[in-house]
Amino acid sequence: MDLTPVVEGFSVVLEPTNLLFCLIGVVVGMLVGVLPGLGPAATIAILLPITFGLEPVTAIIMLAGIFYGAQYGGTITSVLLRLPGEASSVVTVFDGHAMARQGRAGTALGIAAIGSFIGGTVSIVALSLLAPLVAGFALDFGPPEYTALALLGILLVATVSSGHRLKALVAACVGLLLATVGRDSFTGAARFTFENLSLADGIDFVPIAMGLFGLGEILYNLEERHRAVQAPARVADVWPSRADLRASSGAIGRGSLIGFVLGILPGGGATIASLAGYAIEKRRAKQPERFGRGAVEGVAAPETANNAAATSSFIPLLTLGIPANATMAVIFGALLIQGVSPGPRLVTEHPDLFWGVINSMYVGNILLLIMSIPLVGLFVRILRVRATILAPITVLITLVGVYTVGNDVFDIALVIVFGALGYLMKKLGFEPGPLVLAFVLGSLLEDSLRRSLIIFEGDATGFVTRPISGTLLAAFTVVALLPLVRPLLARRRRPAEELAERP
Repeated sequence: MDLTPVVEGFSVVLEPTNLLFCLIGVVVGMLVGVLPGLGPAATIAILLPITFGLEPVTAIIMLAGIFYGAQYGGTITSVLLRLPGEASSVVTVFDGHAMARQGRAGTALGIAAIGSFIGGTVSIVALSLLAPLVAGFALDFGPPEYTALALLGILLVATVSSGHRLKALVAACVGLLLATVGRDSFTGAARFTFENLSLADGIDFVPIAMGLFGLGEILYNLEERHRAVQAPARVADVWPSRADLRASSGAIGRGSLIGFVLGILPGGGATIASLAGYAIEKRRAKQPERFGRGAVEGVAAPETANNAAATSSFIPLLTLGIPANATMAVIFGALLIQGVSPGPRLVTEHPDLFWGVINSMYVGNILLLIMSIPLVGLFVRILRVRATILAPITVLITLVGVYTVGNDVFDIALVIVFGALGYLMKKLGFEPGPLVLAFVLGSLLEDSLRRSLIIFEGDATGFVTRPISGTLLAAFTVVALLPLVRPLLARRRRPAEELAERP
């Protein structure tokens, strides 16, 4: 492996402007993690217009910092106030707040910070080693391989992501439908434009992201009844004892591995990684009843896993051009806005961006480790600002921001429409993530499928005869049939278990 691009990547990160925006990104990310409901995807979507005036490397370094910084911030309120700021921090509430009630809030925050740092760092090292290899392998990808990969990605989003599978599948179908709006790229025919010239070139990603994640989240959170913020627990003795470090070391190691693997999978991400990390530690424990009552492993495992997953989710984005989760889909949009196409050629065509973003995560993780405890008091005070003050300011920034992208009032109307759709989806239990991911992958799927059929002269069996696309389609079939096979296997096990229990 040639280390020259890696070293040059560090020189990119250490430029004063990039260091400043890395710091801004992680601080904003921590703030987003502390504030319940907003989330990194919504924040990045709202900030997309700001990235226009920045260099591509600087913009993505800042947006990446927001993403992994949010994982740190959500821990603070989960431990001190039993109020998870981020979905990935929900599991931390169980044992983190229990430790705070026992007067061990500092220990919980310290273990969370150490686990997050180790999980993030392990994932960054693995990302540095694996990403170029994956990119080199992906150079062999043609239209058939991208067709199979897009199909598998959409299905995984609908089946692996948290929430109701059928609702996720419906949302993904809506996203695929929206991706077809505009002129047909092969025939030039207008599709679903309703004779509106503003829709002739299709729906832009920015209004969809800012509407669903920005305006929709704000409307939903305003309607939710906000309970009064309780007095936070006192933070002392932040550095964990040797016994705590020894007890949590295994959980941190396993959490790093689990988070890294689940972060790569489409539909996986930090939330599922934290749930899986916690569940595995509880299952392995000799005294599982300790979990939920202040077990230090119950804090270490999910916090390590969610930070490792946040970092590893950059692998499919940067090397294959496939976003693994909703936040990666928004960062995918930011790259396209900057004129950069994520994919296997990114390593060779834009090595400064590729290695600059990856190496910025080392710096960002160190900054987060240093700042996570001293800024606790400030973030708890910010929680006292009323939502009725923050929401109108955020809405105004969203609408002005989307107008500056294309100087088109129609984009503002689209944001309002998708904001209303996002609100209704949240009310009815539909997650907007699968819709956005399917929208992003939809154009790739359609173009690749039609190009493939031209290559195969209409013979669809060509997808199976190519090794890579055939393997991906086999994986697609397994994932599609798994929900149908599981109930059948469960029914067969029950009679066998009942017979075994009989005397």
